[in-house]
Amino acid sequence: MKLTSISPNSAIELVPSTFEVPSTLETRAFRLRMLTVNDVIKDFDAVMSSAEKLYDLWPNTIWPKGLTIEQNLIDLAWHQKEFQRRTSFTYTVVELDESRVIGCVYIYPCSKTGFDAQVYFWTRSGVQNPNVKPNLLEITLKDWLDEVWPFKAPAFPGLDIPWDEWNALPEKIISE
Repeated sequence: MKLTSISPNSAIELVPSTFEVPSTLETRAFRLRMLTVNDVIKDFDAVMSSAEKLYDLWPNTIWPKGLTIEQNLIDLAWHQKEFQRRTSFTYTVVELDESRVIGCVYIYPCSKTGFDAQVYFWTRSGVQNPNVKPNLLEITLKDWLDEVWPFKAPAFPGLDIPWDEWNALPEKIISE
């Protein structure tokens, strides 16, 4: 028996095979749908115009500094494949008319004890998103995860759990 830590790149399905993964979530202000390679141009624009916000969201990374359109395409293909494999789920947040990407939602397996998923999300700044009220995505996402998804304890690192506390939590160990 081999013991390994769970990582966000795990090949283990994040949800039971009987769970029907939602393809979309639509509100009066935006839509969430699976991120695909077809979103590369609009996603790249959203990411690059939100770079400073993203540095704050993930303080231990320099992403998206130096991101190219080609690298973004590779990243989107990887997210799309993980979604198809059911090992993680990345949703693009788009305006209802699909004219613009306004953010992204990431649902990953959790590497920390006590949680069954780790969730991250971001949107363009309020100045760029005048039709999306502050915290609307957060509230909508938490309700959706609670009502539709099979998770018992999703974690929101950096949001509900400060990064220093999150980083100090013990890692999950699984047997293979």
